[in-house]
Amino acid sequence: MIAKTKIISFFTMIFIITFTLFSKGEEVIIADSLQNNNAENAPSSEESKKFEPGKFIFEHIGDSHSWHILSIGEHDIAIPLPIIVYSQKQKSLLVFMSSNFHHGKTSYKGLKIEKEGENKGKIVEVTEDGGLTTDITASKPIDLSLTKDVFEILICIGLMLWVFISIARKYAKNPLSAPKGLQSWIEPLILFIRDDIARPAIGEKKYNKYIPFLLTSFFFIFFNNLLGLVPLFPGGANVTGNISVTLVLAINTFIITTFSGNKNYWKHIFNAPGVPWWLKFPIPLMPVIEIIGVITKPFVLMVRLFANISAGHIIALGFFSLIFIFGNMSIYAGYSISVLSVTFTVFMTMLELLVAFIQAYVFTLLSALYFGMATEEHH
Repeated sequence: MIAKTKIISFFTMIFIITFTLFSKGEEVIIADSLQNNNAENAPSSEESKKFEPGKFIFEHIGDSHSWHILSIGEHDIAIPLPIIVYSQKQKSLLVFMSSNFHHGKTSYKGLKIEKEGENKGKIVEVTEDGGLTTDITASKPIDLSLTKDVFEILICIGLMLWVFISIARKYAKNPLSAPKGLQSWIEPLILFIRDDIARPAIGEKKYNKYIPFLLTSFFFIFFNNLLGLVPLFPGGANVTGNISVTLVLAINTFIITTFSGNKNYWKHIFNAPGVPWWLKFPIPLMPVIEIIGVITKPFVLMVRLFANISAGHIIALGFFSLIFIFGNMSIYAGYSISVLSVTFTVFMTMLELLVAFIQAYVFTLLSALYFGMATEEHH
């Protein structure tokens, strides 16, 4: 059963993550719509009509200022998201919907989504004639826009609030009754994290205060991984494949580990017992190595989650891209490879269901191990 204090801590951490994402001030790559490349008003050269698998893949795994649903001919159907920026040039806060950009084709209120260069995919300020401002410091406004990944996080928060608050209320009303429905699915996961991750890794006496964060991390990653596999709205956003998200999660683990460290933990970092003195003085070789290890641990957490989730999406989309690659060669080759491509895509999707759980488990387990090492008592 989840105590009231744990519920508060649980969702406080989720909102901290969301607030940090609002403040990150940068966007992942937004590729131009694939359908627009094949529009009738496009150049008629063979090169302009050639299918670009890299562009197709990054368009689907990247962040965006709108939620693309589908394309019919030259028309894109998408759900616009709020644009919230502070213009350094106009000295004002601008709030409007991303549909005013017309899928990045036009500017609006002195702003546009840049399609080329180092600012590709980011909102930049433009001069009256449509060009970029010459002042580098004013070319990019302070961007607090609600992007697709952030919107997916808010959806995940709503889902988690509904799941866990409803379960907590059922436990409060019938504390001795057997779990039913959604309770029977969620309770084994909560007990698994408590009994098989937190207790063995942190210790019987100290594990309880870390349970809220471990539950938050596990279900936040797990739910977003599952939502990322849903091809239709409100799923499909690559939240845990966004390195900004995994960075925030890793930083939380690093902060908790650092402030939880006892004197024995810091002693083993700066003056490890049993290490020869010439490795500590005059050149503090071992302390430097230990400090590097402290930094690389959250870095590994960040990269592992980001790389595994992104790799799964890229592989699945790569198989799907084979249909169009072979279709450019011959329509018969496209139809022939489609059976194999779809089969492997379905297989990768099923495999990603397993990866969705494994990556949430690994992140939670390693975080618990770091907490355990920081609080371990040596006699």
